[in-house]
Amino acid sequence: MLEWLTGKGDPGFWKEYLAHFDKEDSSAPIRYVVFDCEKTGQDWKEDQLLSIGCIAVINDAVAVGDFFEVFIQNNKETNPNEAVEKLLKVKPDAVSEHEAFPEFLKFIKNATLIGHSTNLDIEMINQALKKMNLGKLKNDVLDINVMHQRLKNLSEDQHHTLDELCDLYKIKKNSRSTASGDAFSSALLFLKLKRKLKMK
Repeated sequence: MLEWLTGKGDPGFWKEYLAHFDKEDSSAPIRYVVFDCEKTGQDWKEDQLLSIGCIAVINDAVAVGDFFEVFIQNNKETNPNEAVEKLLKVKPDAVSEHEAFPEFLKFIKNATLIGHSTNLDIEMINQALKKMNLGKLKNDVLDINVMHQRLKNLSEDQHHTLDELCDLYKIKKNSRSTASGDAFSSALLFLKLKRKLKMK
């Protein structure tokens, strides 16, 4: 840890994360991690992640016990949007980015990441990793919006909100006040779309 802080070498948690991609076990069940992020805004260079919620999907089922959630300290002055206001009401025990992201990487390992409109979330995670002098995420990423577009033969510019997709596929919406709530709804959507697309 000291070597990393003094600029000498990569930290152990980053080496451990990268190692998962070198020792993939073809006999192990495929693990997906469905994730969602709450943010201070939509600018991946200027805004900041406030929370990350994740839940695993294994063997075509939501693995309820395989769950991760972290709240991140906001170090910038912002005009709070709806997501920020909800988080402030919850008043969670937030940690620094340097504490949050090692735990996030430890949880996701080499899983395929699943989310709704994932580009911005991935960019912001990579930006946070860059600030820590680390590389980009190596995980494969699937977007449930893109899965829906492929199923319905829609163009790439036809986007749907998570609520709209839940309504279309008759997914009962929970109280989605946090990233973990969105991640759970996204996991149910992913399983339904995966089945309809006949993905393994």
